[in-house]
Amino acid sequence: MKNTKVTLAGVELQNPVMTASGTFGSGIEYSEFYDLGRLGAVVTKGVANVPWPGNPTPRIAETASGMLNAIGLQNPGIDTLLERDIPYLRKYQTKIIVNICGKTIEDYCEVVERLSTEPVDLLEINVSCPNVKEGGIAFGQNPKALEAITKEVKKYARQPVIMKLSPNVTDITEMAKAAEAGGADVLSLINTITGMKIDIHRRTFAIANKTGGLSGPAIKPVAVRMVYQVAQSVRLPIIGMGGICTAEDALEFILAGATAVSIGTANFTNPYAAKEVAEGIEAYMEQHQIADIKSLIGAVAG
Repeated sequence: MKNTKVTLAGVELQNPVMTASGTFGSGIEYSEFYDLGRLGAVVTKGVANVPWPGNPTPRIAETASGMLNAIGLQNPGIDTLLERDIPYLRKYQTKIIVNICGKTIEDYCEVVERLSTEPVDLLEINVSCPNVKEGGIAFGQNPKALEAITKEVKKYARQPVIMKLSPNVTDITEMAKAAEAGGADVLSLINTITGMKIDIHRRTFAIANKTGGLSGPAIKPVAVRMVYQVAQSVRLPIIGMGGICTAEDALEFILAGATAVSIGTANFTNPYAAKEVAEGIEAYMEQHQIADIKSLIGAVAG
């Protein structure tokens, strides 16, 4: 039997495959397609201390090899997550990771504190949210702000903390080091890359927000490169994501240095994507007679 188990900050996952926040809801709809217990973890949609209405529509646009979204982190708030979603996910043999968003550091800490006594395995902090107290720049685009929010969140957290890095920076390794200095337990990357699409017939923006986050296969080479760079610069485990559609894609990230991987946009075109990636990794290990997946993590030569 091949060993597909990986460990993130002391939390053991039965395999390295999870879902990317915002592409899987809280798993309720996808559970009609397959047993969520086949996944290493389910990552919830970003949750805030109060419900967020999100951005005006249209807020999704298809692009070559991907999509743009400016949903604006619409979510029902922490109360609904605790009353409906966490009890539902607990029925499955999978780990639960809650993604958290906020407009201020205090917002984040409030949600982290609420979750401290809940049956949740890990917390993922989305620092691509605009910091309303600092003129709207995202927390994850300034290393000092990233280190500060990481430190504050860690004061309230009872679960290991994953800091989700934004690729919209000059040097991703500087951000990784800032999160590590702040006490992060795990890093996840990459979030979406800021992009734009224009409707030439209406001569206006395809998305009401003007810009949106680009995801899907188009961003995979950038994501693999950033995961490799971060793996070389910090000692923390990494969850790699960005355009993963197949087991082959996932294995690129693992070989580059990721301990686990997240499937995002692929869930929209193929609701079975995450399960198929997990099965495909097992098949690859059989084919190449690899006994333990840990031997593949960061195994790229040179």
